[in-house]
Amino acid sequence: MSLFLIVLGASTHAAADMGSVRVDSENGSHQFSVELALTPPAQARGLMFRAKLDPDKGMLFIFPEADMRSFWMKNTLIPLDIIFIRENGTIINIVENAEPRTLTPRESLAPAVAVLEIAGGRARALGIKPGDTVRHDFLGNMGSR
Repeated sequence: MSLFLIVLGASTHAAADMGSVRVDSENGSHQFSVELALTPPAQARGLMFRAKLDPDKGMLFIFPEADMRSFWMKNTLIPLDIIFIRENGTIINIVENAEPRTLTPRESLAPAVAVLEIAGGRARALGIKPGDTVRHDFLGNMGSR
């Protein structure tokens, strides 16, 4: 199991690459503009030290292979919904409103190749749940859009 040790300061890195993610749920499609966390430094930094996150924004972590994932919120200032994603884009599980400034591990229930972080409470507000589909070019489901 991999555990993200969030130890790097936000000021030591350039801005992340940007992208777009669509989550298809029973009640429609939901679009998010996301920063892409593709490298270990960007993944370690995550959304640390952010004072706010707009409701249509987020961060998408992409990993080279599926594995058990675990995130903590030590230097994260705002609550987040942490959405763990399979290689085919389906949502494994969601940790809702992860408490900021804690070392509590938030874990995937199965091997995940990606993780989407959005503002705390947004998944529930939009009706996003396990089994829904996340669509992005890095995931294996984009040919079906």
